[in-house]
Parts: sequence; structure tokens; C-alpha cells
Amino acid sequence: MTDVQKSLKRTLIGKVVSDKREKTVTVLVERRVKHPIYDKIMIKSSKYHAHDEQGEYHLGDLIEITESRPISKSKNWIATRLVEKAAAV
Repeated sequence: MTDVQKSLKRTLIGKVVSDKREKTVTVLVERRVKHPIYDKIMIKSSKYHAHDEQGEYHLGDLIEITESRPISKSKNWIATRLVEKAAAV
């Protein structure tokens, strides 16, 4: 795969907030945006369902997800790599 083909798919980094479903993790992605009127920096967040074939990502992990073909009704993302392991409590 060339660099041009790689760049066509979006990638996001977020925190795993649920790993209860089989082969699926829920990832919370936060982004900082400036309010158009008040010029205050606000944090907006979105949750994405990502496919996790081996079940290797767990609650609290920081992972990268990549856009893919529709896998199910709500899954259009694949968990690609572990950025940071969750701190052990």
C-alpha cells in the first residue's frame, strides 16, 4: 500500500470506554474547538464503535482507530494499534 492510499482513510486516537461486547470496543474521541462567538476553547467528544478481532484492547487504553468499510450497523472503524496501555489500578 502506498502513502497516497494510506492517507485516504481517516485515523483518530481515543480512549476505550467499553470493551464488554465481543470483538467490539467503544472509543471516546475528544477534540478541542473554539466557540465561534465567545472564543472559548471547548472540548467536544464523539463515541465510535471499532472492530477488535482479537479482543486485545481493554478499558482505559488509548488506541488508534482507522476508517473502514461498514462491518455492522454501527461499526465503520477498526482498532489498528495501541498508543498507550491503561494504568493499572
